Amino acid sequence: MATHGSLTKAGKVRGQTPKVEGRKIVGTSSSVGNKSNFKKRFVLGRFPGQNKPGQRRKRR
Repeated sequence: MATHGSLTKAGKVRGQTPKVEGRKIVGTSSSVGNKSNFKKRFVLGRFPGQNKPGQRRKRR
């Protein structure tokens, strides 16, 4: 069975690449998100979701 490339070189680039540690993801607190949702839905009167009235495009 034919292979594409030499099996002795398998994983060469990944082995040479230096390890980079990932950054820790820090999210916002839930009270901030709830406050913005309340403002959007009740104060501004918007509807949840992407299909908001007034922002829908008309088809050609």
